[in-house]
Parts: sequence; structure tokens; C-alpha cells
Amino acid sequence: MPGSRRPARTTAVLATVLLATAAPATAAAAGAPGSRAPAVPLRVATYNIHAGAGQDQVFDLDRTADALRALHADVIGLQEVDVHWGARSDFADEARALAGKLRMRVFFAPIYDLGPAGQDGERRQYGVAVLSRHPVLHAENHEITRLSTQSPDPVPAPAPGFAEVVVGVRGARVHVYSTHLDHRADPAVRAAQVADMLAVMSADHGPKVLVGDFNAEPGAPELAPLWHRLRDAAPDAGDTYPATGPVKRIDLVTVSPGIVVRGARTVATEASDHRPVVTDLRVPRRGR
Repeated sequence: MPGSRRPARTTAVLATVLLATAAPATAAAAGAPGSRAPAVPLRVATYNIHAGAGQDQVFDLDRTADALRALHADVIGLQEVDVHWGARSDFADEARALAGKLRMRVFFAPIYDLGPAGQDGERRQYGVAVLSRHPVLHAENHEITRLSTQSPDPVPAPAPGFAEVVVGVRGARVHVYSTHLDHRADPAVRAAQVADMLAVMSADHGPKVLVGDFNAEPGAPELAPLWHRLRDAAPDAGDTYPATGPVKRIDLVTVSPGIVVRGARTVATEASDHRPVVTDLRVPRRGR
């Protein structure tokens, strides 16, 4: 959609956030002593899980869960999540399965929601998700511009799959968004998606963390509008794609003003074709 900067629309909140038996928040959840209104430590990660297949193309959701567990993150944005999608992921509900394995809450936001493969099958869904150790106070699947991969002759149009959750962390209400931008060489759709995401986020108050697979490096012109509102939280953490010998940094954690970044790293693992990024943040205890 070259030249278009249409305000993003939203779909209604989808199904209730799925709750696994949640483990206690990590030690990073404690406030700093001696401060009247201490900032809240929060570890946030992003990971494109490649539908549970590793760099070796072998589907192994236990391996995916192990890679996620090793991040010791409080909140994780996921991309390329299958829910009963197909044989490549054994028709698994990956969102629910990973939440169960990690004892975390999960909100799944489908990009595609198709009819079942067979008469008695489940609906086939593919999208993004957010896992959280903290209570999820609100969750919504927003629309942004997309160029469908399921249509033989797609045109840019609004479609869901931009996930937002509001997590409650020791008195702070933090908006966390998980996104997966268009992969094509032409940046026009990504530019429209950036405008749509910013329109969604501008309606929200308080600390914001946007994570995901942007399919573009931070210096790409189509991402430039992001940096007027947000900050790259991991500029020196290393490249993320491909997982073996990465040469691009396209998986990003970005934060709003007021959030302090205490550390960031890219984790070497071949549980996907991307590497995860994990950041240690301090979030102001304000917002609504």
C-alpha cells in the first residue's frame, strides 16, 4: 500500500487468555530498595519459533520449550506459531502446549484462521503469541496492513495478528506487543504496517514494549518512524538470522521512553531458524 498511512483498526478481543499453572515471577520482579517509587525489573524476550522446527527443519516442540525456558524471561513475544495448522507441526496447538510446558499464561493472536483440514478437525490457525509469568490484565488482536500468503493474488488489506497484552507487574501496567512484519523485498507493506502499529500504540498509555520479527534491520528506511516513538533495546546484542552464522539483526525488542535497558543479548540456539533476543528492563511504575 505505497503512500498510505491509514489508522490501524482493531478486531474484538479474541478468546480468553489461556492460563497454565503460572510459576512465581522471577527474582527480577522485586522492586529496588530505598526508592519511594521504584522501577520494576522485567525480563522481556522475542523469538520466532519457526512453527517448532529447528534450523535442521525437524519439528521438536520440546526443544523449542527448552530454548524458551533457558531465557528465564518474564514475558516472551513469539512469532510463527501454529495452532492445529498442519502436518509440519503435527497439528499441535503450539500456543497452549508451550504455555503448559513453561507454566506461563499465553495469548495467541492468529493472522490466519482457516477451516479444518478434515471433517472432524480443528480450525487451522497461524500467528503470533505472548507468554507471560505475570497476570494478563487485557489482551487484544489488532489489525494491521497485510499481504496475504494464502491468496494467489493478494492485495494489501487490514488483517489481524498484531498482539497486545497488558501485564500487571508489581503495580506497573506494561503494554507488550508481538508482531511479525512482511517478509518481501518491497518495503511498502512493512512501511504501512509500521504506521498501523504506531497508530495502535498511540492510543495506549503507560510503558510499552514492542517485540517481534521485523524482517528488516533497524536502519531500514521503512522502520525509521518507529525511532521517533521507541528505542532499540538491543543494538549491540548481535545478529539473529539465520540461527547458524547469523548475518542480519531482524528480531528486535523496542521500548518506549522511560524504560531503562539494563542488558540485552542474543542467544545462540538452533531450536529455530532465528535466534531469540532477551532484554533486562526497568519499567516505571505508572501508566494505566
